[in-house]
Amino acid sequence: MTSDGGKRSQASSIPPRKINLQKFAEARAPELDSLHSIVSNRLNNNFRSRRNKRRRTTAHDNQVAKKRSRKRWKLGVVDKSNGSDLGKDHKKVSRRIRRRVELKKNPESGFSTSGDGTKRLRTHVWHAKRFTMKKLWGYYLPLGLQGRGRGSRALLKWCKEGVVVHDASHYIAVQLEGPEDSLMSILQTVLVPSLSSESEDISHSILSGVIYGSAMLHHVGAPFSQSIAPVTYMWKPSHERDGEGNANCDNAVECSSCLRQLWLWIHASAFVEGYDALKLASQKQMNETGALINCFSLEGQLGKLEVIGSKTFQLLQKTLHPVSGISKKSWQLKKCSSSKADDDSQDKEFSLIENDEHISSCAILSLIVDDPRPLPDESISGKSFFNYESIWDATSRMSLPMEENVLCMEKHHRHMAFLHLDDPKSGTWKPSNKAQCSRTCPIMLLKNKNQKGSPMRWSVILPLSWVRVFWISIVSKGAHAIGLREKHWIACDTGLPYFPLDFPDCNAYASFMATEAAASDQKAEFRPATVRPFKVPIPPPWNIVCNSFNKAAIGEQDAKFSSGNNIVDDNSWPETTCSRIDMTSFVSQDNSFDRIVARTSSALTYFMNQIHGDHLLLFPQLSNQTTSFMKLMKNESKLGQDQNGITEINYEHKLCFLRVLLHAYKEGVFEEGAVVCAPSLTDISLWTSSFGSNEIGLQMPESSVRSYFKELSSGEWELQIREDPASRESHRWPIGFVTTGFVRGSKKPVATAFCEAVLLARLREEQWNEMPVKRRRKEIYVLVRNLRSSAYRLALATIVLEQQEDDVNFM
Repeated sequence: MTSDGGKRSQASSIPPRKINLQKFAEARAPELDSLHSIVSNRLNNNFRSRRNKRRRTTAHDNQVAKKRSRKRWKLGVVDKSNGSDLGKDHKKVSRRIRRRVELKKNPESGFSTSGDGTKRLRTHVWHAKRFTMKKLWGYYLPLGLQGRGRGSRALLKWCKEGVVVHDASHYIAVQLEGPEDSLMSILQTVLVPSLSSESEDISHSILSGVIYGSAMLHHVGAPFSQSIAPVTYMWKPSHERDGEGNANCDNAVECSSCLRQLWLWIHASAFVEGYDALKLASQKQMNETGALINCFSLEGQLGKLEVIGSKTFQLLQKTLHPVSGISKKSWQLKKCSSSKADDDSQDKEFSLIENDEHISSCAILSLIVDDPRPLPDESISGKSFFNYESIWDATSRMSLPMEENVLCMEKHHRHMAFLHLDDPKSGTWKPSNKAQCSRTCPIMLLKNKNQKGSPMRWSVILPLSWVRVFWISIVSKGAHAIGLREKHWIACDTGLPYFPLDFPDCNAYASFMATEAAASDQKAEFRPATVRPFKVPIPPPWNIVCNSFNKAAIGEQDAKFSSGNNIVDDNSWPETTCSRIDMTSFVSQDNSFDRIVARTSSALTYFMNQIHGDHLLLFPQLSNQTTSFMKLMKNESKLGQDQNGITEINYEHKLCFLRVLLHAYKEGVFEEGAVVCAPSLTDISLWTSSFGSNEIGLQMPESSVRSYFKELSSGEWELQIREDPASRESHRWPIGFVTTGFVRGSKKPVATAFCEAVLLARLREEQWNEMPVKRRRKEIYVLVRNLRSSAYRLALATIVLEQQEDDVNFM
């Protein structure tokens, strides 16, 4: 009896599924009457609403609005009053409604486009509400957060203490398929450094698909051909090769003829040029060998998310839930041991990535992960499981995530069932067949190569239809979204080059700077002429640097470097040259960057050999180099060789530029486009000497600032040197330009510049000759002047290739 009573009490505590309002009101009639009496006493039996609070009560039944909304959602409506002319009465919905429907779609591949063909990212709607959007390289891309372009201090704090995420789906992959030896030959002709120049261990790891490689893509004929863009490339893992017999290649002969797949990721600004170069190299290889090579674009099939910050890996752990373990062959370069038994559980395999310190740089991790959203039970929602091995297979058959409206409807039904308000006779809700999608997604994780002290960077490659799903999940877990401007700030603060701004030898740089110049001119036209700033060259006239090099040749006999003073001392100019004209001008023949940029130590060494510059004080970091930089700095054997006439410089070759990092010696903020000049020893002592005064420093007259660069009618720019004593005394010869300025708010501000290699070596020689060994520095003293400023600032220039073997990593 007690048990029956307990059951009855439990049954009575459960709320009923339905409530009869009439019976409920009759049972609660005394309570309702008492409440009514209390309210009536407070209102003095006046239940009329106040005039100032009255609203129109017929607004809920607006027939005109109903008809208008009905027409918007229909593709065509026939007017009954004039039904004879069907062609004129067929109306389309408004552009706003059509765009809303279009942007909500999530097709398997491809981008939605505007009327002029500009592509939109899958996260376009999310970004358009929060970011300033700009049309670049055929896409609508988020330029930066709304505002005046500030916020760099907060951004650097996010990277140091949190996570930022960037949608980099405008990077496009090109897939090459063919025999391995043929693909290796193609890469040999277009990549610098090529795979053969890497060490045996790294080359084998890249070929087996364990790590990815970074290189500069050139036109056919590398390394002496025109640069296109920096790329990252990766091979399909050797244990996932397709075709019969490919998985059993036991010797090098069989393996060189087996079919392989290769991806090269190219920035959208240089994609057309890079894709054409790869197709040309493939066609040339097929004509020479007769092998079949397929080269095609994967645009619109794959997306890319970049996650940056100190807590990047912790956020990825919260977001990514693998359903399949990581292949044991992909952990050959990890610090921890990967020798596990074949019957290890997936949990033990997944535990290998719980600490990113055990994962080497440039590692590739292929995973199959669950949908990061809370999904309904399998038995409730329709599901089709795609049996992927990796994302390499996803390019041929894409899987769509479950639609948002299906998830919302299922969430609603579950909520109603929890409140016991569902109808038990209706049964379980089931979505339509159209909603049957995959619950898993193949992804590829790339651990980017990080410099010491820089934040961790991971790239997530996934099918394009899944980008929006993972983007919302990553942002909701605390990541801050950033645009192109914020990404540029991070690259500058970490000392990495940013494409295309820090690649002046590429056509993408010239095209982008031409767009920036047009925008700057248009912005200046809107300002009154009285407050309009004077025009500066955009992009910098790089050929002006040739004048500094030629000046050294003019002032010396037999084109020999006899003294470093000639580069900065205007008194060494021949008197005949100075007396002919009132103003000496040097014209930049065109604004294109028709010079060489050495991005590998081997390229710099080759250039020095070609110009007979073995005596130059440049020390590229080579892999087989055993002598430290400090020992080379104390070595006196190379100093003074050119003073005795032992070595001559060959001027017939193109000038070679090197990427340098600039740090202000004591003060100064370096802006983009600033000119880097060669200082004299007096200039250096003005800042470095304890007796010197740097309150005023070196300055040029204001009249010389405005006339330093002059634009000709042809669009070219010329360098002008005024002949008055003050201008001549303050003039310093340019050796390079700043491509990325300081990031405000950075604790260690650094600027990126490109300077001529021979002039840098001459400056170092001059400074080392006049300094004792203990006071010598590996950095080179230079002067930096912003184009609209008259003040020079002393800076320390660090040559990147003296710190690392190559300079091909980028952001």
